[in-house]
Amino acid sequence: MVQLHAKTWLDRHLGELPEWQQDAFSQFGDMIADSDRTFPCIPGRQGFLADSLRFGFSPDPRTDTAIEEVAALLQQYGECSRDTGKFASLVIFFQTPDDMRNDYAVEDYEHLFWSVLSRVSAKDDVAWPGHISTDPSHPSWEFCHSGQPYFAFCGTPAHQVRKSRRTSHFLITFQPRWVFAEINDSTPFGRNMKKLIREKLVAYDGVPAHPSLKWYGQSDNLEWEQYFLRDDDSVAAKCPFHAMHKKGND
Repeated sequence: MVQLHAKTWLDRHLGELPEWQQDAFSQFGDMIADSDRTFPCIPGRQGFLADSLRFGFSPDPRTDTAIEEVAALLQQYGECSRDTGKFASLVIFFQTPDDMRNDYAVEDYEHLFWSVLSRVSAKDDVAWPGHISTDPSHPSWEFCHSGQPYFAFCGTPAHQVRKSRRTSHFLITFQPRWVFAEINDSTPFGRNMKKLIREKLVAYDGVPAHPSLKWYGQSDNLEWEQYFLRDDDSVAAKCPFHAMHKKGND
């Protein structure tokens, strides 16, 4: 049975877990909570230090077992996320075999990321909230599971230029949409937070921020474009999630 873990539990029991899980969590912690406070996602860092994040581990993301477990983790998380803290997120680490680590390019991980979301969504029998469009070309579109909308973030071992997207293991983070209630363009706090994050992001990556990074709900924003950022400024011609779902339903 899959389980959600808090940082405090992992700090105490990490040595009991398989080596790849120990490595994934330890390297993630070293990255997000570095002593120089350079990691650009301020809410993510604060959530990690405040024990607001929850963590899950899943096998090779290409397997059916991984999809079953991600769906189960999302269902569990949706039931408890509001009780975990102000800056909540679910971080799922995937076992990343050597063939993926050695042979996969950023584009391969991009396809894998959208495949995971599409296959997980296919197992969800709960309707999306009425205010969330199911059309990725609409500004309100957001990935949903068990009735909860999430911003999804993907990290891979293949990213080189955008260091903020480089992780030791393939991972997907699901951040509940309610976390952004105060972090948006309509509040001074949100505008200041974006400014600080953008400055730290440029300094961390050493390149300009990806042009797809905009505010949720803006008329010119497509949320799916922000989920997986390539090392360059390009984006897919159309939303892979929509394309995979359409193909699966044909």
